[in-house]
Amino acid sequence: MIINNKISSKPSWIEEAIVYQIFPDRFKRSIQSKTSSSLDLMKWDDPPFLQGFRGGNLYGIIDSLEYLKDIGINCIYLNPIFSSAANHRYHTYDYFQIDPILGGNEAFDSLIKEIHKRNMFIVLDGVFNHCGRGFWAFHHISENGINSPYKNWFNLHKSPFKPYPNNNESCGYDCWWNDPALPKFNFNNIDVENYLLSVGKYWVNKGIDGWRLDVAKEIPFSFWDRFNLEMKKLNSDVWVLGEIWGDARKWLDKEYFDGVMNYRIGWSTLSWVADFKLTSSYKNPLYPLKNLTSKEYIEIINTTHSWYPNDVDKCNLNLLDSHDVPRALNTLKHDEKSLMLALFLLFLNKGVPCIYYGTEIGLSGGEEPNCRESFPWSSNYNTDLRKYIKELVSFRKRYILLINNGIEWTAMGDDIIYGCLSNKDKRLDNHLKNIRIYVNRSRINNFLIQRKIFRVEFESTNICNDREVLPPQSFLCFTDE
Repeated sequence: MIINNKISSKPSWIEEAIVYQIFPDRFKRSIQSKTSSSLDLMKWDDPPFLQGFRGGNLYGIIDSLEYLKDIGINCIYLNPIFSSAANHRYHTYDYFQIDPILGGNEAFDSLIKEIHKRNMFIVLDGVFNHCGRGFWAFHHISENGINSPYKNWFNLHKSPFKPYPNNNESCGYDCWWNDPALPKFNFNNIDVENYLLSVGKYWVNKGIDGWRLDVAKEIPFSFWDRFNLEMKKLNSDVWVLGEIWGDARKWLDKEYFDGVMNYRIGWSTLSWVADFKLTSSYKNPLYPLKNLTSKEYIEIINTTHSWYPNDVDKCNLNLLDSHDVPRALNTLKHDEKSLMLALFLLFLNKGVPCIYYGTEIGLSGGEEPNCRESFPWSSNYNTDLRKYIKELVSFRKRYILLINNGIEWTAMGDDIIYGCLSNKDKRLDNHLKNIRIYVNRSRINNFLIQRKIFRVEFESTNICNDREVLPPQSFLCFTDE
């Protein structure tokens, strides 16, 4: 609902969302795509080089919807799908056309139809900070220089500029991270803002359920204020999600976004469950993989949730990994039990859990581009967590009212955390009992539970029958009344 130009509600579907992130070029190639069948594509199982196309397409995603729904997924977040000269498609050259390698607009129309037919949702990646060198306005300037009427769409420093500069040579315009392939839009130009707003509105009118907004902190607040309002005017249930990696209060207190990508939940959870056996060669101050004690982990989780009002916190996207960072299983040195603990903790947090494609079958690529490997569509996987994820989804749905109240964690020694999901709201179902939780991250030590357990609600597969001993790398959820 919009009152006096302010957003007064969040998407009605968001609290039950289970998101699956897909890197389209590497997910699935379907023969339904007439375009892909005639292209000279790389082999599907080739290594994930920076360059080259494997030919994953939207028809392949359509073919996989039942697979995803069976796991418990009800929302798909796609990395960029608009026309681009890069396999990751962050170099957009036409915001109103789906990349023909992906099947074009016809494939997208079919995807929207099939997703909504299954009561699922779709979120697109909006890359509005910068475009590709092939974008029409930038191309016009390349051909006409300062005589182009679109010269103010970008911040030019010299004429002629050089879209393909030599080494140690300036390109002559603002670009993202000094990459000439990604010219930055000039947001002091109202025509730029209006154009990008028209892009956002066009795809909402086509039926998308949300926008994930790339490098959102590099775009002025004033634009996001307009963007959020315009999207909600069209559909108050659209999820507007900003890519902010750290403290996002400046973007959420005034509701520029419904929520943000909550990477702090991810890196801290992986850092704790690893039990000091962490692959930490990846260096990123906003994703600082490092050894954590139980007390330090709880402090990070509590601080992160304390930053945001409850309604905002429930709209944040919680993720362990993505196309931008090493896969969780790589960070955890390929330890499957640690990954299972991390997924369990992910699903216990307020906010929307997100699974990066292939996590369920053990993909374990490292730093970019290795984390963008092709999905190996086979019936035999060394790691198969599909049934486990389905159980996590079921547990979360059963206790979502308690999860949204927040969990209180306590450190019990070096390797044990104890938490409680409490029914604090008298308006909730009185039959919802408090859920008590033990998590043991140790890879070698048992933990003796010194209490009588009344009813087990969820547990690891390696729990003993007497349930008084918590084995290494396990968890136990129970009620005691």
